[in-house]
Amino acid sequence: MTELSQERGDVCLLSGDIGNRMFDRYKEVAPTRFLNCGIAEGNMMSMAAGMALSGLRPVVYTITPFTTTRCLEQIRTGVAYHEAPVVIVGTGSGLSYAELGATHHSLEDMAVLRSIPNLQVCAPADSLELEAQLRQAIEEGRPTYIRIGKKGEPDLHDKKETLGIGKANFLRTGQDILLLGIGPILEEAMKARDLLSQKGIKIGIASMGGVKPLDSKFLQSCVDGGYNKWISLEEHHRTGGLGSALLEWLNENQLNTIQLRRMGINDHFVHELGSQDFVREREGINAESITKLAETL
Repeated sequence: MTELSQERGDVCLLSGDIGNRMFDRYKEVAPTRFLNCGIAEGNMMSMAAGMALSGLRPVVYTITPFTTTRCLEQIRTGVAYHEAPVVIVGTGSGLSYAELGATHHSLEDMAVLRSIPNLQVCAPADSLELEAQLRQAIEEGRPTYIRIGKKGEPDLHDKKETLGIGKANFLRTGQDILLLGIGPILEEAMKARDLLSQKGIKIGIASMGGVKPLDSKFLQSCVDGGYNKWISLEEHHRTGGLGSALLEWLNENQLNTIQLRRMGINDHFVHELGSQDFVREREGINAESITKLAETL
């Protein structure tokens, strides 16, 4: 954001009472283009829509449930309906705030937002994918939602030339099974790949980058390449997210030879709290769970 604000005089940052010290460098560069909107996310989204329709490029940033479901009407009617060039960033997505309970979990955001017309829905796996998507969203000026982790997640991509919105990329190639995932949870898939290789199972891993738009050319290339056993992985409810989007794509293209198994959170609120690693294990979306599922295919 600091680099973008130096490159463009129309980039603005709106924060919902979060990350204030984190943005000290940004505020040194663009002090008049940072607004702490407080705990009033609906109002913040309406402000961003108005700013965007006035020629600015606002980026809205706060914890995922509070920048999505809390202000859904403002996203739908203020941003998407008017095709206002607002970038909505949800931080701490999925189970990043596992210890704080269901109010801070974001396990339905993609399902809800991908049903809204005009709105792109991204879920970068790492900082390289995030930077590419953020820059593209700012440059193209299309309403875009980007869900990110909390902090400290490792970079998984080897290069960034092919990254962007609606662009899937292989993190690792394989032969036996294809795992398609989104977001920082792909770190667990990379660990599972090492475990499976010890058992003689070669699994390919790809980051889809988001759920809307889907990279149809990439998916077709996977079909043509002989992958017929697929696993989808997301730190999100199994309903309405990546797994559902892939099932829709397979059905629309009448590809009934592909076996798809979806990994995500079942249709419930998560009440047993602890660290993110603890909840991932309890909910069956960690490396060991991926390994067990792959062994059954």
